[in-house]
Amino acid sequence: MSPTSQIVIETIASDVLRDNPLGDPFERQVPVYLPPGYADSEARYPTVYLLTGFTGRGAFMLNDSAFDEPIQERLDRLIAADQIQPMIIVLPDGFTRYGGSQYLNSTATGRYEDHLITEVVPHIDRRFRTQAEPGGRAIGGKSSGGYGALVQAMRHPDLFGLVACHSGDMYFEYAYRPEFPKFLDAAARNLIDSYESLRNFLKTFSPKMYPKPASFFDVIHISAMAACYSPNPASPCGFDLPFTFHTGELRPDVWQRWLAWDPITLINDNHYAEALRHLKLLYLDCGNRDEYALHYGARILSRRLTELNIHHHHQEFDGGHRSTNFRYDVSLQAISQALAQRA
Repeated sequence: MSPTSQIVIETIASDVLRDNPLGDPFERQVPVYLPPGYADSEARYPTVYLLTGFTGRGAFMLNDSAFDEPIQERLDRLIAADQIQPMIIVLPDGFTRYGGSQYLNSTATGRYEDHLITEVVPHIDRRFRTQAEPGGRAIGGKSSGGYGALVQAMRHPDLFGLVACHSGDMYFEYAYRPEFPKFLDAAARNLIDSYESLRNFLKTFSPKMYPKPASFFDVIHISAMAACYSPNPASPCGFDLPFTFHTGELRPDVWQRWLAWDPITLINDNHYAEALRHLKLLYLDCGNRDEYALHYGARILSRRLTELNIHHHHQEFDGGHRSTNFRYDVSLQAISQALAQRA
């Protein structure tokens, strides 16, 4: 058996992202982790799709760090210690020039759900010896990636049979509404007081520009979320904000469009609830001091799942929203155990 794992970088030329509204690259680099022994075996392996959070792309998880393990080192350690079974890990790229796509289709950013579901998954199943069925395919992630994992598991139970959501975006009332005044203050600093001036800001902004505009993240963050949750081709920016400029008054009609994508809302749809009910594993966790108050959303979702008699694992750990990659040790072991039970 080959003693070492391997990282293969797959280039996927996306038809659905070609000519996307933001002009982002339609060719995407997708790192794939192949476990020790893969090259010397004819076996088929379970696959886990790990989605990165806002401002991240899959390749970021490969980065070496003095204070953390890159994903290859983490997986090698867990497999060597027999804490998880050998598995294939796929690291998709859902990045946009606004910072992220929430792994959803949007007329303002592009068809990132379709890219994942109709292009990445089939490509991986063609190229590698996967267990190409829901019971052998998991999806997980952290923050926006945790949100994407949970929502895609709800929407595509024919593909994903296990899900792990770390600090996923949910209960938007707490997760996003407190960020709206930050957007408005940052917009004022950058002389943004209309959709037209916001459009000009977003057109001239580049993720790698330096120095960056004042408080740029507060503008980009909410702009990105609006592009995902409330796209509007008729708007100068391609999306609607859920509040007004200057006064910051909430626009209830637009805010409801955001809430329609909140997992706390989605779970009320019987179709999505049934998708979660039939998962081999539904794992949720969050730090008890999450800076975006996502631990409250996780508590609410866990309570709703319990009321619906949907089996799940919900954990809170001591910590916040950042520096939580160590939690993959827990979720990957839970995924491995659930996979073993299906055999």
